[in-house]
Amino acid sequence: QVQLVESGGGLVQAGGSLRLSCAAPGISFSLYTMSWYRQAPGKQRELVAVITSAGTTNYTASVKGRFTISRDNAKNTVYLQTNSLKPEDTAIYYCNAVRQEPIFRNYWGQGTQVTVSS
Repeated sequence: QVQLVESGGGLVQAGGSLRLSCAAPGISFSLYTMSWYRQAPGKQRELVAVITSAGTTNYTASVKGRFTISRDNAKNTVYLQTNSLKPEDTAIYYCNAVRQEPIFRNYWGQGTQVTVSS
């Protein structure tokens, strides 16, 4: 069973930064679309950022210009650089790996807590 492993969360003041990492051992990492989701208390899980196998990125509107997703295929790792953090960014951040072909594969990490104080 593949398990993604997130790290880098923590407590930070508003305006601060964190760099989240997600290691994905045991998969053909370069072939996967990698994403970061987050879930705040009492809210649904939402997609934050995506990076395709080709390196194309996309972000939800609320984090554009503040967050940057990147990947290192040699290390089987995806990153989320979070800058100018706001209290509303407080959530558990989850890493996701998806591959459509030849067989659908979908893996999740256990999450890492990000707490932004005002």
